[in-house]
Amino acid sequence: MLEVRDLACQRGEQLLFSGVSFDVGAGELLWVEGRNGAGKTSLLRILCGLSPAEAGTVRWQGESIRSTRESFCGDSLFLAHSNGLKDDLTIAENLRFHGRLAGIEADAEDIDSALQACGLTERRDLAVRYLSQGQRRRAALARLWLARSRKLWILDEPFAALDAESVERLAARLGAHLEAGGLAVLTTHQEVPLPAGRTRRLLLAH
Repeated sequence: MLEVRDLACQRGEQLLFSGVSFDVGAGELLWVEGRNGAGKTSLLRILCGLSPAEAGTVRWQGESIRSTRESFCGDSLFLAHSNGLKDDLTIAENLRFHGRLAGIEADAEDIDSALQACGLTERRDLAVRYLSQGQRRRAALARLWLARSRKLWILDEPFAALDAESVERLAARLGAHLEAGGLAVLTTHQEVPLPAGRTRRLLLAH
């Protein structure tokens, strides 16, 4: 479903990577690895159409993501390394806001279910500024429980700042997504329990 061919990325005068090719099909997860500065985040931004590639193509269901931008956005979800939460809004308000930005209509029941899955029910109406870093990360990741219609997840360091219980919750959510025929591309510096038999690794190196 996701096809990448001969992708290259250059930032300024530095070539971060070139000749990157891979396929990710339904039910598969690609774990992108590499040292700091290898271009992992840049690759993810190219995959979701936020940054241009120096060379190469990205195709979704056989079509270039440039020519099918609207349908591709409707099929994909990108979560950056930064949480992207507004400090003055509550967790529930942030979820509703980001859902609308992504074209996902979530009612109160959907939001409560997502927050329960992330262990944040008791903090539903608490402003984000009062949350710990781990709680902020869980609040951002709660979008994954609302994104049932999004087949492709592109996740930059989703396990950062999570405790052991939250790592297990996220790994289980990823597993359920893949079982349902979804696919994912992610980066992480941690050794985490990613779904066995469904995970492949890609090393970015010069």
